[in-house]
Order: sequence, then structure tokens, then C-alpha cells
Amino acid sequence: MDTRAKPIKIALLGCGTVGEGVVRLLRQNGANLASRLGAPLIIAGVADRSLAPQPSLGLDEHLITRDAAALVRREDIDIVVELFGGLQPAGDLILQAIRCGKDVVTANKALLAERGAEIFAAVAEAKLAIGFEGSVGGGIPILRTLREALVGDRNRAVYGIVNGTCNSILSMMTEHNVEFGAALEDAQRSGLAEADPTLDIEGHDAAHKLCILVTLAFGRSLSPSQVYTEGISKITLADISYARELGYTVKLLAIAKDHDDAIEARVHPTMIRTQHLLARVSGAFNAIYVYGDALGPSMYYARGAGMMPTATAVVADILEIARQRLAAARTGAYPLGYPPTTVRPARVKPIEDVVSEYYLRFMANDQPGVLGRIATVLGKHDISIASVIQQGRGVATTVPVVMRTHQAREQNLRDALAEISRLRIVDVAPAFIRIEEEV
Repeated sequence: MDTRAKPIKIALLGCGTVGEGVVRLLRQNGANLASRLGAPLIIAGVADRSLAPQPSLGLDEHLITRDAAALVRREDIDIVVELFGGLQPAGDLILQAIRCGKDVVTANKALLAERGAEIFAAVAEAKLAIGFEGSVGGGIPILRTLREALVGDRNRAVYGIVNGTCNSILSMMTEHNVEFGAALEDAQRSGLAEADPTLDIEGHDAAHKLCILVTLAFGRSLSPSQVYTEGISKITLADISYARELGYTVKLLAIAKDHDDAIEARVHPTMIRTQHLLARVSGAFNAIYVYGDALGPSMYYARGAGMMPTATAVVADILEIARQRLAAARTGAYPLGYPPTTVRPARVKPIEDVVSEYYLRFMANDQPGVLGRIATVLGKHDISIASVIQQGRGVATTVPVVMRTHQAREQNLRDALAEISRLRIVDVAPAFIRIEEEV
């Protein structure tokens, strides 16, 4: 390749945490990247409402603008990198960039989950390229792996620890025996959790990422509203302790399974065997575990969020698209690894029809016969008990009763728990956590 090729000019939309990481990487590794590419990568403009000049990063006042749309329209821009986040103005700016003939890189998982079909169709029609590796798993190259390395296999299941905030909180609860509230406060003090952590701890961030993983793994599209989503805010230290006693670890998992006729797509706290590789993923790390017909299981693990891990994925996308531009190899027609016409909406199995094993915790009245009455109701709804942990009788009026069930249909479990609650033999609503025994 001609090392005197003209520079590839980049418009950066948003210079927050990840944006600053991108600037740092392009500046620090500029010579190495130019050598790999055969042309320099140059930030030609940065759109940000509050960014002040930062000479140490090479960002002077001439590079900074408040007018993102004007920057996108500039004729000299080759690649638009969107790091604003959120649905707007990011969505319209990306579509405008495509209409102007610009390739696009984004790490915006919420936007791709909600409007991905529209954006990918526009990219394919324009025969441009879009990079979005940073949208799932931070520095883990999982999307490129699904699109390219695993393309010869038939993927059957994906299990993901894809939210570092939740994984940090659950790790703190498991390793330091603290309740959820204290673990959340610690995550906020350390910067791992936002002041308003709802998007993370209630599972919505993971659901956005699962939508993207489903499309790459199975070639089916779905929206966040189709993903059953449950967060970790109701997990107690008691649940963590009983899980350990039963041989399990609690993780927030994003789970997708291809049953040919329907897709399972769900995000919720899940118990997995303590010796499983996913159970050992601690702190802010992410991991995605893929099961294929031919390869069997494989797992991909790295830091899942933060400035430099995500910036690494963004810069890798920039470099790959720049290579395509210089080689005139326009591969943007298949941004998902499938011809756009073959990516059909998924038929999603309702959570009520999902079959799983379950952990159950009751705060039951401390009186003879209660365990038998609970077991009778469960049996009536075709739920069999695999094991029981019952505390000895004491001075308390209620005692915890913990059960692990064999496989059961979720609707049957919900009906059974509702009936048990009506019997008034338990003080509070029973708690349950799904168990994935066959991960």
C-alpha cells in the first residue's frame, strides 16, 4: 500500500469518557496505526457542547464545534464516530452521515437496539460501512467474532455477563458478604455505578446489548421491549449465601437461545454452578459464552466498560473501515454478517413458556406441616423438589425455607407461588431465581 496515501479524516461526535479515550489512543498510537494502515488517521473535528480546548490531547479551539450537524456534512470528513449516546440527536446524526456518504462508527447500544434495523438498512443501501464493536462488551471483540470467526458454525445459545456495574455489585455481595444497598454505594463511590443506576441495575443496559447479540448470533432482529428484563435490586445476601450452599453463584445474565421456531431472549439474575467459567468472572469484567453445534462452548472475556477498553474497540473499527476505504473494498452491504433481506424479526418465546430449574425462598410460619403444604401446592402444579434447606425451629415466628426445583415451566411456578401466598403460610412474597444448570 502507498504509505503516502492521503489521511483518513475523522469527525468525533462527543468527547466524554470514551471519546477522550479515542483521542488518547489515536494520539499515542498514531505512528503505529499509520504504519498498519498506510495512511494517517486524523481527527478533523470534535462536536461537543461543553468541551474546552485541551492542548495536551491536541484538541485546540479550531477543532471543537458545537454544531455536530455541520461537522457531519463537511466534505472532507471520511468517518463519523458517534459517541454522544442516547437516541437523539445521535440517531438523526448517524442517518445524516450515511446520506452524506460517510462511514460510521458508534458504541451506542441503546440506539442500535431501538433503531438498528433502520440504520443497518441505510448503511447497506448506501454501500457504506458501520462499526459498532464498542456497543457490547467494551474491549471484547465479540461482535467481530460472531460475524466472522464463528460464521461457519450454527450458534445455539449465548450467555453474557455484559454489565460491569451489576457484576461488580454481585461480586461485592458474594466476596465480602454485604447487602445490595451497601454494594451499590461502594460501586457509586468507586465510579462503577452512576448516581442514578437504574439503567444498569434493573437490567435495561444488558437488554440493549442482548438485542445486538441476538442479531449477530442468530440473524434475527428484536427490540428491547421483547426481552424479558429483571434486575438485581431484589437480590439479598441471604440469596447469595443459600446459592453458595447449593453450589451456585448468582450473576446477572443476558441469555439467548435459538430453538428454531422461536428465540429465548431474557435478562435476569441467574444461578450457575460455582465451578463454571462464567461464575468466576468478577468485578467490572464482562464475558460472553457462546455455544455452537460444531465448536461447542467458547468464552470471550475482558474489561467490559470504561474509557480505554471501549475506546480500543472504537479505534479498531475506525482502522478496519479506513482499510476498506483505502483498498476500495466496500463491505458495508453486510454490516451484520447477513444480507439485510434475510434478517427477519424474531419470534420470541414468552417468559411464561420458558422451562428452567428454580431456587425458591419462603419466609414461612414456624409451625408443623408448613413444608408439606408448600410441597403439595408445588406438586399440584407439576413442580418437583430437588433439594430443601430448612432452618431449625427457634424463637422466631417465621423461618426461611429454601428449595431447588427440577425443571418446570415458568407459568406453572408463578401459579404455584401465587397459590402458596394465598394460603397465608408465608409472611412475604416468595423469592425465586432461575437456575441455568446446562450452561
